[in-house]
Amino acid sequence: MPPTDPQATTERTPAVFVHGNPETTAIWDPLLAELGRDDVVRLSPPGFGSPLPPGFGSRVEDYRQWLVAELEAIGRPVDLVGHDWGGGHVVNVAMTRPDLLHSWVSDALGVFHPDYDWHHLAQVWQTPGKGEEAVAEQFGGTGALLRILRDRGIPEETARRVAEGLDADTGRAVLALYRSAAQPVMARLGEGLERAARTPGLAVVATADRATATEEQRRRSASRAGAAVHVLDGLGHWWMVEDPGAGARMLRDFWATVPAAPDRPAAG
Repeated sequence: MPPTDPQATTERTPAVFVHGNPETTAIWDPLLAELGRDDVVRLSPPGFGSPLPPGFGSRVEDYRQWLVAELEAIGRPVDLVGHDWGGGHVVNVAMTRPDLLHSWVSDALGVFHPDYDWHHLAQVWQTPGKGEEAVAEQFGGTGALLRILRDRGIPEETARRVAEGLDADTGRAVLALYRSAAQPVMARLGEGLERAARTPGLAVVATADRATATEEQRRRSASRAGAAVHVLDGLGHWWMVEDPGAGARMLRDFWATVPAAPDRPAAG
């Protein structure tokens, strides 16, 4: 008999997920279980669940180039989803390489707002001496990080899997990344937000998330990037583990609005 699923006769766009800090691919497990897709790629930024390659600088631009190379290797436009710093990497790609994307989703658009101030812990990491002390405590062993993740509301099983995947490489990457992103760096990068509108985008606004800018900053950056806005009322920074069903529905609904074979402008 012929297939009854219309997607069975067509090649689906791969969905690619990129996490942030302090995280590994395990942060996506509850959401992907709800999503139920078998064409998902999870990418671990170097230092965050994958080793730091020799000579890798762990700066904002290094992670953009890393993600570009990973997407080029896939060989076709993807539906790209990013959380936390992963969301920042996603936006940087959307601004510079729209040819690699079918669509993009980010919960970190607010960090590109010209008035964004880094949260307290980020400012500690950006401070010489204090930053080194902080990462030595936070990433010096699984136990300390596990307590931090549980205290921030990540369920025990997911928190343990995340903590076990992070190590001293993560601490080194954190220091280099956040110091390379100290203002006005992110504000200057945000001057190109309008270029992200060349590809359909979605801004995730979790109203209880205090780490990625104010809600107004997130909405304004979304508007400049031409992105639709989806509000996750009452959910916080780790919305994908707090209510994975809501996250999965959000993604399905957004992807349903993206044309199957859109024309894409060349990069440049």
